[in-house]
Amino acid sequence: MLYKGRRQSSNVEDRRGLSTGKKIGIRGGLLGVVGIIIYVLLGGDPQMALSFLQFDSGQTESSTEYQPTPHEEELAEFVSVVLADTEDVWHKLFNEMGMQYREPKLVLFSGKVNSACGFSSSATGPFYCPGDDRVYIDLLFLEQLQQRLGAQGDFAIAYIIAHEVGHHVQNLFGTLEEMNSLSQQVSQKQYSELTVRLELQADFFAGIWAHHAQKMKNILEKGDIEEAMNAAQAVGDDRIQMQSQGYVVPDSFTHGTSAQRMSWFKKGFTTGDIRNGNTFDQNAI
Repeated sequence: MLYKGRRQSSNVEDRRGLSTGKKIGIRGGLLGVVGIIIYVLLGGDPQMALSFLQFDSGQTESSTEYQPTPHEEELAEFVSVVLADTEDVWHKLFNEMGMQYREPKLVLFSGKVNSACGFSSSATGPFYCPGDDRVYIDLLFLEQLQQRLGAQGDFAIAYIIAHEVGHHVQNLFGTLEEMNSLSQQVSQKQYSELTVRLELQADFFAGIWAHHAQKMKNILEKGDIEEAMNAAQAVGDDRIQMQSQGYVVPDSFTHGTSAQRMSWFKKGFTTGDIRNGNTFDQNAI
C-alpha cells in the first residue's frame, strides 16, 4: 500500500508507555487464548470475551519505560495513514447519505489496556469498543498474530483496521445497539448467527473502504487485494478451528467461514456500493 508522505490521522492515541497493574489469567490455557483470539480478532464484543478471563483484584495504572523500535514506528505511521484514509472515505460516504460521520480514535497500546469495555490484554487482539468509540491495537501482538495465522503483508493490517472501523460505522448506524437489544430476545444459537452476519458486514465495509480509497487516492500496489483476501481467509472460523482443534463446529462460529469472509470483502471492494451490504437479509449467507 502506498502510504509514505501521505496524511496521518490526528485521532491516534499512543498509550504504549502506559500499563495496568491487573494480572490476567485465561481459563482453558492455550485453547482459551485461541478462542478469545478467534472471537475478538476482528471485532467481537470485548465484554463477552472478557467473560472468559479471570482477573485479580489489583487495578493500578502506571507509566513505564517504553522505547519503540524503528519497525514499530514504521507500523505506527502506516496505521495512522490507514486511519486517515478511513476518515476521508467514510466522511464522503456519510455526506452522500445526508449523515455526519463521527471519527473514531485509534489507541496503540502494549501488553494491556483499559477501555470503556473493561481491561484487556494483547491476547484479545485488535478490537473496537463502542463505549468510547475507539479501536484498540497492539502492534507487536498484531505482527505475531500475522505470523501465527499466515496473514502477511501491510494491506492485511489495513484490512484489519478497516474491519474494526467498519464496526464503528455499524455503531453509528445503530446496528450494534440493535444487536445488544436482541441478545435478550433470541436464543444463543440465533444470536451467534447474527454475530456472524455482523462480522461479515464489517468485512464488507472493509471492502467498501478499499474500493473508495483506491478511487480517491490510488493507494493500492500490486498484490494488496490478495493480501487482504488472504487475511480474510486466515481468520475464518473454520480455518482457525481446524488449526487449533483439528475439527470444525459450525454452531460455534462467531465470524464466518474463510469463504464467507473473503466473499463479503470482495463484494464490498468490487461494487463500492454500501447498499449491497445487508448481510442480515435471510438469504444473504
